[in-house]
Amino acid sequence: MKIEGARILLTGATGGIGGAIAKALAERGARLVVNGRRRDVLERLAAQLPAESVECVVADLADPTQVDELVAAAGAVDVLVANAALPASGPILDFTPEQIDRALAVNLRAPIALARALLPAMIERGSGHLVFMSSLAGKVAPPGSALYSATKFGLRGFALALREDLHGTGVGVTAIFPGFVREAGMFAETGVRLPRGVGTSTPEQVARAVVAGIERGKVEIDVAPLPMRAGARIAAVAPSLVASVQRRLGSREIAQRVARAQAHKR
Repeated sequence: MKIEGARILLTGATGGIGGAIAKALAERGARLVVNGRRRDVLERLAAQLPAESVECVVADLADPTQVDELVAAAGAVDVLVANAALPASGPILDFTPEQIDRALAVNLRAPIALARALLPAMIERGSGHLVFMSSLAGKVAPPGSALYSATKFGLRGFALALREDLHGTGVGVTAIFPGFVREAGMFAETGVRLPRGVGTSTPEQVARAVVAGIERGKVEIDVAPLPMRAGARIAAVAPSLVASVQRRLGSREIAQRVARAQAHKR
C-alpha cells in the first residue's frame, strides 16, 4: 500500500519507538493521527515531524471509552499502526488483578477493538492496512514475561487469523516482532545490560519494518540480530531447547532486573 497521502493512526506515539515510526511515516508523506496519553509530548513530536498534516489525539487505551473516542476523533483511517503497549514484565504473582486487566486492555484488547472499529470502512473502500506491534516475546517466552508474552502471542494469533479473514478484501495485515531495542523504548529505559553476544536493534530499524509491512504487505517481520531471529524459529519446534539456552545466558537474572525497572509502569 502507498504511504504517501495515506491517513495513518499511530498509537503509542509518545514513546521512543513510536516517535521513530512517526518520523519514518511522515518522511514518506503520510497524514498522521498520533495518539498517546500526554498532549505535551504529542505536540512536541508533531512539531518535529516533516509532515503537512499531524493531528494529536490524547487517549488512554486502558479505558474502552477512550478507545471509542480515539476512533471517533481519527475519522476515516487508511492505515492503523497499533504500537502502544505496557511492559507487563515480572512474575504473574507480582501483579494485582487491576494491573493484569490494564496490561490485557492496552496490549491486546485495544488493538483488537481499534481494528474492529476501523475495518468496515477499509473493506468498503477495498484498501487499507493494519500493523500490530508484537514482540519476539510473542514467539519465545522468556522468564518473567508470562503476562507480557501472553498479550504478544495473542496479538500474533489475532493478526494471522485476521489476515486470512481479510483475504481478497484489499486490506492487509502485518505483525512486527522486535527483540531488544536500544536507545529508546521500554527495554532501553531500564538501563539493563545484556550478556555479550545478545544483540539489539534500533528504533529506526523497527520503523523501517513498519514501512516495509505497509508498502510490501509482509505478513510478519522480525527486527533483531540473526541469532535472536534464529532462536525464535527454533523455539517454534523446540521450545525446551531454547529455554535451556536462555537460562545459560542468565535470562532469569536479566528478567528480574528488567521487572524491577519497569514495575512503576504497571
